Amino acid sequence: MGPKKKKKSSGKKKVIKAEQLRLQKEEEERRLKEEEEAQFQAQQEEASRLEKERIEQEQMEKLEAKDQERRESELAELHSLEQKFLSAQQWKTDYRAYGKWEHYLSCDGSPDPAVLQEINTFMSLWRDDQNEDVQLVMEKGEQVLNLIEKLQLLLLDTPPSEITEKETVQYQESILELQNLLHQKYNGATEHLLKTANMYEDSETGNMQAVIKDKNVTFCIWANLKKKVRLKNHVFCDAQHGFDLPKSLAMSSVAVRILHTHYDHVSPLWLQCQSVPRLEVLDSKELTQHSKDNIEEPEEEEKKAGEEPSMPTEEEMCSDGRKTAVSFKENSNSIADINETEEEIEKKSEILDLPSQVQHPLTQEGMDEKEEAITDENIVDLQQFVPVGGVYHIDALQLPPQVKQIKDWSMVEVLDVGLQAYPYPPEEAEDATHPPIQITLRLSDNVMYFEDPVIARWDPAGQQWRTDGISNITYERQAKSITFEMRAFYTIALLQDAHLNMPYQAWELRPTGMDEALLIVTTVFATIQIQIKAPLAEVRAYQQMALVASAFAFAWSKWNLEAGQEQVVFKESGATAGVAKPCILQRQTRWKILVLIQYLVSEHLKADSVKDWSLYMFNGQKAQKLKITETSEAFSEELEEDSEFHSTLYHMLKDFASKEAIDKVETANFLFIDVVYQLLLATRVLTYS
Repeated sequence: MGPKKKKKSSGKKKVIKAEQLRLQKEEEERRLKEEEEAQFQAQQEEASRLEKERIEQEQMEKLEAKDQERRESELAELHSLEQKFLSAQQWKTDYRAYGKWEHYLSCDGSPDPAVLQEINTFMSLWRDDQNEDVQLVMEKGEQVLNLIEKLQLLLLDTPPSEITEKETVQYQESILELQNLLHQKYNGATEHLLKTANMYEDSETGNMQAVIKDKNVTFCIWANLKKKVRLKNHVFCDAQHGFDLPKSLAMSSVAVRILHTHYDHVSPLWLQCQSVPRLEVLDSKELTQHSKDNIEEPEEEEKKAGEEPSMPTEEEMCSDGRKTAVSFKENSNSIADINETEEEIEKKSEILDLPSQVQHPLTQEGMDEKEEAITDENIVDLQQFVPVGGVYHIDALQLPPQVKQIKDWSMVEVLDVGLQAYPYPPEEAEDATHPPIQITLRLSDNVMYFEDPVIARWDPAGQQWRTDGISNITYERQAKSITFEMRAFYTIALLQDAHLNMPYQAWELRPTGMDEALLIVTTVFATIQIQIKAPLAEVRAYQQMALVASAFAFAWSKWNLEAGQEQVVFKESGATAGVAKPCILQRQTRWKILVLIQYLVSEHLKADSVKDWSLYMFNGQKAQKLKITETSEAFSEELEEDSEFHSTLYHMLKDFASKEAIDKVETANFLFIDVVYQLLLATRVLTYS
């Protein structure tokens, strides 16, 4: 019985083993089959991908070839439109000439500030005029400010081909001399007021207090006639400026002047005259050239040290002796003509000129790379902060001899030293401490500070704004006042970050009528609406936007943040285009800064809000329509189906535009186009969004 059982068990094991081998074989066959199927699928997918790439490459080559075939004709057509920029330039040249002729015919006695002999005669006559009545000085001051404004406009608005280097230097010097003379006259008027301080005596305190103002300047003058300690503080009711003096000054023959000039004649001249770059229309031939890899570094700006219209010293207070801190020397080697060789730049220097001192802050910073870095944290960087709301000259002055009435005679002792500063703190041991002066300033209603202003004092020796020497600052936003303490009497300015509204949150440019457009810029703090009535990729985009702005709207696109370091996105919305789609511009930059240009374009023939937008890509040489929309999940450079390349943005839009829209573009007034172009340059919406 035993052996028989053993045989049964052995047979069962053989069956199990055979079954396992069969299953293993089937599993192996299934695995091999799956591998073969996966390999076949991968081969199929790879073949499909290669075929798709081949088709796309063929389509791209066809589009490129088609674009090259019509490139010359498109550029010629664009060039004919660009003649409107030249017409605008000629109109402005004629207008300047007409202005000179009108001035000549008026014979009103006012000088032509561009004529050196006339402006020198004007200044000489006023310098010799001994009438120091403050009202007359302020009236004459308004005329001087108008002359300064005209000279600044000449420097900023005259094309390089129409102004010589000698004339540029002459206009700069005239500006500084006029500013200097005006401040001298303000000091003379102050001295005249202080000589007759008793005429402005306050009935309650017995001290002199006067507020005299116009739209350009406010004089607040207080004279300590009674020398009482309890009267050491004062508030000028008509201006709401005030001060609290140390006890030693309250017992002295001292006067306090808060002279608020609503303009800035203290900061370096280049900052006072800062404006948009003067960029003329580019030759259409340049659009066919490819960008160079590198941009030449601009020459370093020449600087001249000088003095400032500071508070009076122990010397006669009749001259501020200021000089410009930065020359206005034109620099045509800045970011101009990326697409041209050096020889072409020299031949076409009149086409594109970017004065280095009026470039945007990032450009200016790039220029200053060779300069010694500022290590003193108390020095204000004028590339980051700018004075807003004018300048406050806060001075302690020695009381001049007072006028005495003897019978019918008014007698006053005349001193040769003129108006003098009252020294505070007094010259004592260096370790001596003196109480600070507390100042309260009521800020102008027409000035808006989006952040708490930075208070800085002017340093005449270093020709710079500094933040040291000022403490215990309290800013009352609702009351529009600021209180602070000073170690001495300073010239004060309130500064704001020049870039606090950047990047722009959104922007839109749309036509509202024939030769009319509306530019809306939305920032963190405000929305600005500007109504218009009668490096190169960015510039070319502005030009072509201006050329079609009579019929197409442009606006901000979210893809600006997604496009990458060397790309910029804009959107276009057309009544015939249908769906919103994006566009990219490429721009090289010497400073390797993320520069993104974006805008929406829309055929816009009625003055209402835009609903349909399309997105395009434009790099200065080629425009194309993209497949993605503003609501797509990810950014892609994939081309819109059934769309083609074009050499210009204008011709890209023309594919989808109505005849009515193109007619509006072709008949738009050249002055309207130029205004749009200059406005886009001023706001730099493509760069700062």
